Amino acid sequence: MAGYVALLRAVNVGGTGKLAMAELQAMCRDAGLTRIQIYIASGNVAFESKATPKMVRSALEARLLAYGGKPIGVAVRTAAEMAAVLKANPFPKAAPNRTVAIFLDEPPPRDALTHAIGVQDEEMRLGEREIYVLYGATGMGKSKLRIPAAKNGTAQNMNTIAKLAALAAKL
Repeated sequence: MAGYVALLRAVNVGGTGKLAMAELQAMCRDAGLTRIQIYIASGNVAFESKATPKMVRSALEARLLAYGGKPIGVAVRTAAEMAAVLKANPFPKAAPNRTVAIFLDEPPPRDALTHAIGVQDEEMRLGEREIYVLYGATGMGKSKLRIPAAKNGTAQNMNTIAKLAALAAKL
């Protein structure tokens, strides 16, 4: 059994017409995942599985499609990969709530950052299958930054990544 983290893309959690965490946990059980730990109401899950990351991703995406009637992407990382994302943070001295890793399915193109638009005071760096962004004084909420290579990714701040890496490491 391996420890994993699944990060759901563009999911509204809680409330009417949204994905309740109890439903997400049930989908994970139905997909054969064990030791499931939902991290707050975030759409992020740590768990164990004998399946490959690709198999886990497919199983969860199929269940999410059946549940919501629309495709919801899922990024899956092993416990070791989550720890590596945290360790590779190119902005280790910056506030962890202003620094995100955008999780992608594939390595970002080498020129991904040159195609970014709306850049103000953000700093960006490429990772293995992530794009790291440090939001400046403007903050993430008011940022106009758009990175076309990241449109199908899901962003998590370093606080969340640290917690998910710790949860996955305990599995």
